Amino acid sequence: MDPAALRALIGILGNIISLILFLSPLPTFLRIIKAKSVQAFKPDPYVATLLNCAVWMFYALPIVHPNSLLVITINGVGLTIETVFIAIFFTYSTWGGRKKIIIILIIEAIFVAVLVVVTLMCFHTYEARSMVVGMVAIVFNILMYAAPLTVMRMVIKTRSVKYMPFTLSLASFVNSVVWCGYALMPLDPYILVPNALGSISAIIQLVLYATYYGTTNWDDNDDQGEVQMSKSNV
Repeated sequence: MDPAALRALIGILGNIISLILFLSPLPTFLRIIKAKSVQAFKPDPYVATLLNCAVWMFYALPIVHPNSLLVITINGVGLTIETVFIAIFFTYSTWGGRKKIIIILIIEAIFVAVLVVVTLMCFHTYEARSMVVGMVAIVFNILMYAAPLTVMRMVIKTRSVKYMPFTLSLASFVNSVVWCGYALMPLDPYILVPNALGSISAIIQLVLYATYYGTTNWDDNDDQGEVQMSKSNV
């Protein structure tokens, strides 16, 4: 098969798996809507993913890194999905949680605006723009995968995976592996590096899930468990 065609095929597969990844927290948000409370769930992964999608969309634009349509499509979809998730989280959060989300979103908007202006005004070749935005994208892609660290710490502390969705961890692993393959044909270090690190992060989450699944109390009416979890709520 022609390398370009194979890369496109892997990119399409990556889009499909990434869509599944973006939608994997859906059971969590249905649970939030049903309970009319965010409980002990955290917004960290979703606000981080929102910023990650925005930066990658800019990276893939023809004025920065041409011939990256498949990167634009999936991150555009991801941006929309994360916006809906954050809106739901905002609706059912406490005022303290809402204030935190507003502050983070304002900071993210300012950052993206500055990145766009600086890149377009100060760098005038595809190579230079790709390098600058690509390096920033690496940092925030790592942030997206690192965001669950707060949840992972809670898992270890409480010996419970109740608030670390298995589907999100599994989808993250498969997604990272596929995009690593895409980044190798031809080599795109800005896509390869964060997804390699994302694979490692997802593996750690899966190991934690396997380790603490047996000690998890899945009873939603466990008052003591709810109190312990609520300490980490936003």
